[in-house]
Parts: sequence; structure tokens; C-alpha cells
Amino acid sequence: MPRADLDLLIGPTACGKSAVALAFAEKSGGEILSVDSMKLYQGLSIGVAKPSPQERAAVPHHLIDWKQPHESCSVAEWLEAAEGVIADAKKRGVRLIGEGGTALYIKALREGLFEGPGRDDALRARLEAEADASGLPALYARLQKIDPAAAAKILPGDRRRIVRALEVHELTGMPISEQQAQWGTLRTDLRIRVVGLAMDRAKLYERIDKRAGAMLDAGWLDECRALLALDEKRPLSKEARQAIGYRTLFAHLRGECTLEDARERIQFDTHHFARRQLSWYRRFPAVSWVEVQPGEDPAAVAERVEAAFEKEHTST
Repeated sequence: MPRADLDLLIGPTACGKSAVALAFAEKSGGEILSVDSMKLYQGLSIGVAKPSPQERAAVPHHLIDWKQPHESCSVAEWLEAAEGVIADAKKRGVRLIGEGGTALYIKALREGLFEGPGRDDALRARLEAEADASGLPALYARLQKIDPAAAAKILPGDRRRIVRALEVHELTGMPISEQQAQWGTLRTDLRIRVVGLAMDRAKLYERIDKRAGAMLDAGWLDECRALLALDEKRPLSKEARQAIGYRTLFAHLRGECTLEDARERIQFDTHHFARRQLSWYRRFPAVSWVEVQPGEDPAAVAERVEAAFEKEHTST
């Protein structure tokens, strides 16, 4: 069987993917492609569990610190860059390990991206202004009328996706759900194998809670102070602001909540995010799952992951 163009390791936040991918890459002489929509931003490090400088020196990592925090990054832009990394690794004969948990990035890698219209800044600004003036529920109700299939898959509070769906409809006259109908079929131009890390839900939540405290002890608040200073000069992008915990710690630094309240909110939000990830992953076809225990040696897990990759049929 020919080598896969990408061995992709997925799993919920805090399950230990980064450490396992690093051990796997070190053993196989490979490189790592980050499949994470927040690790691509400079200045967001502790709170997104970005690999340390020492880890990145030991194994080359791609698409980390790729963007400034004020810059936007669409799924299409990320996918184009990721495909470039994959092509380059293949040309050099280097094994490439994808690691991350951003569901839309994973889906785009495996299934491609529908050919929707480009961003229309004027139209988007009008829709954003309508959301501010009339409230997001009004825009969501409009989407439910023109594209109920899309609305059923978008949360009523997901402003970015609601605006994008309405934008696509106004630009093309077609529901975005129809244009995305090609999704669900694995692409044929890339050979991708997928292995996921699975952890008992209660143990995962306990790990999430401990990690939040460790991040704060490691200087997460100082990182947020630096980002707030940048925000005064060049506002952070909407995408960068979505990173879990940062908005909450910004509120604490502004005196709007105590640090303990902020910690509890971060833990709650991260639990919710992990549940959403797992819900997404259940829809993904052809994933081999490897059970992992908190505190388990990453090298030992990497051996089981490698065995799972070898058993997994390569998507062609």
C-alpha cells in the first residue's frame, strides 16, 4: 500500500493529541501539520496549548504562528495553505502527520470545499449592521425561511455562519446547503488516513479542568494582557477572538469578574466545546479510534496510533 499523503490524528481538546503526534513524528522522522484554527495565530500560545519552542525545534511544525492576531483566516485560505504543505512534504518524501481538532478544517481536508462565492465586504457589512440593529434572531429567522436545511445545522447564536449563509444566498440566489451538497464524499485527490484519540468523558473533563489551572499558572493572564494592548492598536480578528478562554480572561482583566469565576467559566466552556467536537466526529466516516488514559506515556500511545494507521485503509 502506498504511503498516505497525510496521516491525520484527531480528538477532542485536552486529550493529548499534540504530545502523541510529537512522539509519533520523532519516531517516524516526520513533520507535523497543525489542523487547528487558533494555533495559527501569533500571540495565542498558552491558552491554545501551542507546542513549545523546544518541541517545534525538535520536529518541524507547519501552519503555527502563521497569522497576526488581527488577521482573518477563512477555511478556504487555510485549506489552500495546508494542501501546499502536503504537496511539499510529498515532493520531499517526508511523512506528514496532521494533528488537531478543528472540525471544519478536518472536514475540508477530507472532503474538499464547495465552490462558493468569495467574500463581499459591502454585503457582509450590511448584514452585520442588520444583526446589530435588529438582533441576530431576526437574521436567523430569515435564514430558516430561505434555507431551512442550512439553518438546521447552524446554531442560532453562530453569527459568523448565519451571515455567511445569507451572504451566499444573496450573491448566488441559491441556498448554501445546496452548494455544500457535495460534502459527505471523501475526496479522491488526497490519500488520507485518520485515527482519533478517545478518552472517557469524565476523565477528559477532569483533564480539562486541571489544564485550565496549569495554563493560568504558566502565565496565561500575562499573555492576555499583551493581546489586550495589541487590541487597542489593531483589534483582534473575529476568528482570533473565538479562542476559548481569552474573552473570559479579558473580562477579568477589565474587572468584570473574579479570577475564580473566570476559571470556572473557562472550564465550563471547554467542556461544552469538547462535547461539540465529539458530536462532529461521530459524523466522520472511516476513523479508527484509539483509547487513551490520562497521564499515559505519549510514546506508548504513539505506538498504538501507528498500528491503527497501518490497519486503516487509505482514502483514495
